[in-house]
Amino acid sequence: MDAHWRKSTRSGGNGQCVEARYVDNSAQVRDSKDRQGPVLSFTADQWVSFVQGIKAGKVDA
Repeated sequence: MDAHWRKSTRSGGNGQCVEARYVDNSAQVRDSKDRQGPVLSFTADQWVSFVQGIKAGKVDA
């Protein structure tokens, strides 16, 4: 499994970015400006639901 942190290709240069990776059967997300800070961890099902919600416009920025 590739556990490298990746920044979205859609991230702009405004510093408002997150990084994500897949590790230990979970999707993890962190603030790219605070790499030593907290990491959110989601099950595969939770991550898929979250991404689908974004694509459907159900997640408010």
